[in-house]
Amino acid sequence: MKLKAILGGAAATALVASGALAQDRTLTISVYAFAQDEFKELVYDPFEEICNCELVVETGNSVERMSKIEANRDNPVIDMAVMSLHDALSLSRADLLQPIETSTLSNYDDLFEVAKDPLGNGEAVGYTLYATSVVYRSDKVTIDSWADLFQNDLAGRVALPDITTNQGARVLWMLGKAMGDEDMSLAAPMAQVGEKADDIATFYQRSSQLAQLVQQDEVWAAPVGRFAWSRFKDNGLDMVWAEPAEGQFGDMNVMVMPANIPEENAELALEFMDFWLSPEIQLALAEAQIDSPVNSTVEVSDEAAEGLTVGADLIESLHFMEPAVILDNRDQWLNDWNDTVIK
Repeated sequence: MKLKAILGGAAATALVASGALAQDRTLTISVYAFAQDEFKELVYDPFEEICNCELVVETGNSVERMSKIEANRDNPVIDMAVMSLHDALSLSRADLLQPIETSTLSNYDDLFEVAKDPLGNGEAVGYTLYATSVVYRSDKVTIDSWADLFQNDLAGRVALPDITTNQGARVLWMLGKAMGDEDMSLAAPMAQVGEKADDIATFYQRSSQLAQLVQQDEVWAAPVGRFAWSRFKDNGLDMVWAEPAEGQFGDMNVMVMPANIPEENAELALEFMDFWLSPEIQLALAEAQIDSPVNSTVEVSDEAAEGLTVGADLIESLHFMEPAVILDNRDQWLNDWNDTVIK
């Protein structure tokens, strides 16, 4: 869907009022490399036109982004960045972020509660989220619980994410819930995975790798993020998105502002955040199958919703692992994984 067809007056009016008087302003943002052609068309170019400013876009992974923010602590070269929630907390703990003045965001009140203050300290705002569940071949097996990943019929045909991926620890968490053990050491589910290691076809790191294994009939079931569902639902096989008894888990990407950026840059960063969170932009990105919206007023078409995480009931039911838990435990999880599962 073209942005020009849906970009309404609300976002435009607010930005024209604040941006028309300012000339030659520059905003440097750091984002993921994913779908940048679409972001340019749907977000960047329209914002530049409305704010009468220049948007400098840097792309890269979270490690590169975080390192650059840390290396330029006193003289920031990035005005706004997007990243995972636990990476944002890592920067926050190092005093590298500043509070976001949400009172200046006209769309803030329309966000789902989970996206409003996900760090609990006012230093991040969610802009997209996604659910993860189990995708499986319904002509081969049935999945009603996360525990069903270890059923006999799936021996040798199930894949799990590696512990180093964003979903790895969360999948163990859900397996623990199915076992009745929610200790965040994840010792019990990790031991179970270790015992069943010979029945696991692979511990994958990329959804594209998993999609190929499913297509080749080597894998019948695996946890998958909703953002990757399209790789599976249209592959010609009998694929189903499970609704396990224990629920689905969620993850979120957030917007942050580095500490010590100039006041005028902070003001422009807030304008850009508000623009991105507007119903028009959130809808455009959703209809383009790029991001699931966090603006609760957005109504996505049924066709687009197939590949997204949408709906208040679903979003409110998702299990979100606290980012502090991830930061405080990930090194130990990796050590335990190597000792228990890889061995």
